[in-house]
Amino acid sequence: MIRQRSKTFVMLTAMLVVSAAGIALAQWGRRFRSIEEDRRGVPQWEVDRQFPGDSFTFARVYYDSYYGRGGGGGWRTDYPDSDLNFSLRLQQLTTIKVNPNPVIVNLTDENLSDYPFLYMIEPGGLVFSEAEVVALRKYCFDGGFLMVDDFWGDTQYENLAFELERVFPDRKPFEVPLDHEIFHNVYDMKEKPQVPAIGRAWGSVTWEDTRDGSDNSVPHYRAIVDDKDRIMVFICHNTDLGDGWEREGEDEEYFREFSVKKAYPMGINIVTYAMTH
Repeated sequence: MIRQRSKTFVMLTAMLVVSAAGIALAQWGRRFRSIEEDRRGVPQWEVDRQFPGDSFTFARVYYDSYYGRGGGGGWRTDYPDSDLNFSLRLQQLTTIKVNPNPVIVNLTDENLSDYPFLYMIEPGGLVFSEAEVVALRKYCFDGGFLMVDDFWGDTQYENLAFELERVFPDRKPFEVPLDHEIFHNVYDMKEKPQVPAIGRAWGSVTWEDTRDGSDNSVPHYRAIVDDKDRIMVFICHNTDLGDGWEREGEDEEYFREFSVKKAYPMGINIVTYAMTH
């Protein structure tokens, strides 16, 4: 089973500590970062020494397969900046106790259940091994939560859907309606957010093109649920929340329009849902 003590502890502390007016960041982004530093300039903070295991840890899924049909950048995309930045902002903007050190995990790791939340990125070319299929199914039905992010177009989605059908042959992803609590539990999202990679947005265009010619202008948020309607897998398609976390310090307008208004609020909502269900 997923570590219930840690999950319950985080659930009891998942309260917003900033105003509802938006993310009240002291500066528009951490522009002065040294890539030579292990933490990319992200400040360190202390965790409660009495409860070292009772904090949220951002866990990114590693995979070495890349033979699917959709292409993409692989498991390392936006790493490590997005993981570090999101952990920092989650620590700053909520009372969730956050581990400052994100981790990389394999789906077949023996300690996978120590992490109630998993983040997987760029699944357009992902192919699960049989062992990963078994492990992910067990993890999710034991109470775990998988977020999938940053992929565009029909071909990449079809590849992910094929792989998830191997994990959940009796369940299909469905479009999550905007009135679902995951869009409103901390930040009240008025629309399903679409975040493009930095440099891809111009004017009203907030989507990325793909080689298959898909219409990627509409973001999709799909889910697979367990028998109690708890979301086990949350799929963020035709959007790139991770880039909104990674690139926060590189361009003031991008930070203001996409990091502050979309990427961080949606990410915090997703984690809060994962840790309270």
